[in-house]
Formats: sequence, C-alpha cells, structure tokens
Amino acid sequence: MPHFVLTATDKPNALETRLATRQAHIDYVRGSGLVKVGGPLLDAAGEMIGSLLIIEAADLAAARAFADADPYALAGLFERVELRPFKLTLGSL
Repeated sequence: MPHFVLTATDKPNALETRLATRQAHIDYVRGSGLVKVGGPLLDAAGEMIGSLLIIEAADLAAARAFADADPYALAGLFERVELRPFKLTLGSL
C-alpha cells in the first residue's frame, strides 16, 4: 500500500484544544492500523504546535478520509493540513 505524509499546524493559542483532545486522537490513531510513524511537531521551546504522521492507505482519498475523521481535525485544532504521497527511500517503517 502507498504511504502519505500528513503535516498539520495548530491554530495559534490552541494548546488547550490539543491537550483536551489528545487522548481521543491517540486512541484513534492507534486503533486505525494506518499510522506507521507519528508525533507532535514542536517549537523552539519544546511546546507542541502541530502533528506529523506517516500513513499507509489504499489511496489519497482514504488517507484524506482518515485525516478528516481525526479527533484533532474534528475539534478544529489545525490551521493548515498538508497531505502528500511519500516514497520511503531510507530507513524502514
């Protein structure tokens, strides 16, 4: 199956929203079986400001459907979301 990289940037001052929905997000991601690598993006002070996921899905539409149903997305956490096809060249998933 193809891979996709999702990068999402939080809205300004949205840390409270992120923390309030974090467990639901983690449960959703873990339960999906689609995410191969993931974690929060951090600012220079180490605060969470976004997300990065590498998703394995049938196609871009399936990856987008997964992203749209994420509790973070449903809570309106993100200012910007990018989803792109990804080809693994180095390392392993």
